[in-house]
Amino acid sequence: MAEDTTSAPVGDTSPAVAPGPTTLWVERTGTRRYTGRSSRGAEVLVGSDGVPGVFTPGELLKIALAACSGMSSDFPLSRRLGDDYDATIRVSGAADRENEVYPQLDEVFELDLSELDEAARERLLVTVQRAIDKVCTVGRTLKAGSKVTLSFDIDTAD
Repeated sequence: MAEDTTSAPVGDTSPAVAPGPTTLWVERTGTRRYTGRSSRGAEVLVGSDGVPGVFTPGELLKIALAACSGMSSDFPLSRRLGDDYDATIRVSGAADRENEVYPQLDEVFELDLSELDEAARERLLVTVQRAIDKVCTVGRTLKAGSKVTLSFDIDTAD
């Protein structure tokens, strides 16, 4: 589940030809609007709250957490429920605007376990929780905190 978040050169919108780690970057497309890109050709529209058709950065953080939990639990769930099981992971959490943080993120994993008896449900949920705790990189990073660095690559007219 680990991912490389190195940046590509500004203006580079073409997928990388050489194999290697996925590169990620955003390009400004308007006032408080960006397009997030990956060297694998994926795109996501990012912008301010209230702008139609975009995710806010905070929404993407929450979606990343929910998707990571889902992907981390996929093997134990598919092994017990079959490859075609349905799951929805809802994620929420209000921002503390005074401190510009999300003090709490809440995930709700929606599953149909009606075919399992109570003991089997409990065993499966314990297994799923362990899988998420062990391999969900996004959740583990949020719980542990992460050092974030910022540098600038500046063009000058000199």
